[in-house]
Amino acid sequence: MTAKRLRAIALLAISIVFLLAWAFPIIWSVLNSLKTDSDVLAYPPKLVFSPTLEAYRDVLFGSGSILPNLLSSAIISVGTTIVTMLMAVPAAYALARLRFHGKKFAGFYLLATQMLPPVGIIIPYFLVLRNIGWIDTYQGIILIYLSFSLPFAIWLLVSYFEDIPFEMEEAAYLDGASRLKTLWRIIIPQVRGGIAVTVVFVFLNAWNEFLFAVVLSGNTVRPVTVAMFNFVSVEQTLWAKLAAVSVLAMLPVVVLGVVAQKHIVKGLTVGAVKGGGRR
Repeated sequence: MTAKRLRAIALLAISIVFLLAWAFPIIWSVLNSLKTDSDVLAYPPKLVFSPTLEAYRDVLFGSGSILPNLLSSAIISVGTTIVTMLMAVPAAYALARLRFHGKKFAGFYLLATQMLPPVGIIIPYFLVLRNIGWIDTYQGIILIYLSFSLPFAIWLLVSYFEDIPFEMEEAAYLDGASRLKTLWRIIIPQVRGGIAVTVVFVFLNAWNEFLFAVVLSGNTVRPVTVAMFNFVSVEQTLWAKLAAVSVLAMLPVVVLGVVAQKHIVKGLTVGAVKGGGRR
């Protein structure tokens, strides 16, 4: 066996090990969601068992159904994504293409907000929302999520706007198009991939967020990331149901990733093929 073939086999083996290590939590959740509680707690662990959907039936249609929690997560994530993108696209365009006083400071401020530890700002956020009566409301949680999703989206989109040649925009002006029309008809279609990537990341951040949700939510608005703890108590942990909820919480993320896969790949590679449009 040649040295080249040995290296290929070694790389393949290492890749499989890393893949299994990455996928282990997902495999563990899926397998345990199909077991009974007694099978989950069996020692040694049962690799061969009779699959059952009992855990899924209980968490979806039982007394402690998580359907309202999934709906809360969907409303919060979609609402955060829509509001973020409506504000981030024109803001990123302005930072990338316009010249105005305080532009560098605005960029630095947006970057600095990403460095703040969430645990250090959660108490002021809680006090503000409590004073205006927005604790345990959709608008309150979406407003707080905007504080970290908006700067992230702007910074992500700026690089895509900067990669568009200025000549393309100037040609539209020569044809009599206004700046707003140029942005809508010429610029935005060129950054569709970047917008798709940003939408996915903003949605994922909002869907997976836990710290703010556990403090700012209550009995009315409780995202699924917080509702998972309904199956954990001092007396026992309902592992099968907890695994079933985890799988259900992952499904929207997986579906979104598959649907947007084409745009994500295009958006992540567009910066490598376009010339710099910076001035």
